Amino acid sequence: MSVPGTSSLSAGGLFRVISRRDHALMRKIHHWDAPRWFRALMILITRGGDGWLWYALGFWLLLFGRSHRLAAVLAGLLASGAGLGIYVLVKRATRRIRPCLVEPNLWAQLLPPDQYSFPSGHTIVAFANAVSVGMFYPAMALPLSLIALLIALSRVLLGMHFLSDVVVGALLGTALGYVAVWFLA
Repeated sequence: MSVPGTSSLSAGGLFRVISRRDHALMRKIHHWDAPRWFRALMILITRGGDGWLWYALGFWLLLFGRSHRLAAVLAGLLASGAGLGIYVLVKRATRRIRPCLVEPNLWAQLLPPDQYSFPSGHTIVAFANAVSVGMFYPAMALPLSLIALLIALSRVLLGMHFLSDVVVGALLGTALGYVAVWFLA
C-alpha cells in the first residue's frame, strides 16, 4: 500500500531510471569532440589509477612517512584488497556492459580490461587509498581525494564506466577506507 502523494519506486524501476540517465550522459560524452590535450590528460589520469600510483605512494610513505607510516600503508592495502574482492564479486553478479561497448566513444580508443563496468575498480581503489592514507596524513587528504575524483571522472569520460559505476565505487572505497583505519586503530 502506498501513501497518497508519493510514488513507490521498486528496485528495478530505480535501476531503470539510473540506467536511462547514465545512457543519456554517456551519449553526450561519447559525441563530444574533446581537445587533444584534454584527451591525453584523461588517459594519463586513468593510467594513474591502474595501480602504480598507489604502489608508489605506499613505497614513498614507507621510506619517508612518520611513525604511523606502516599503519597507513596497511590500511590502504586492506581497504584496496577488500575493495577488489567486492569488485570481482559484484561485477560477476551484475554483468553490466561497459559504455564503450554499448556505443563507441568518439575520441577515446582505450580497450577495456573486460566487458563489464559495475562497479568501477579504479574508483574503489582510488577512494580506498585516498581515505585510508588521508586519515593518517591529513595534509594529504585533499590532494589524494582530488586525485581519486579525477580518476573516477576519467573513467566516465573515457567510456570505461557509467556515472553510477563510479559513484558506487567511490562510496565503497570511502567506506572501506574508514573501516580499514578503524580496524587498525
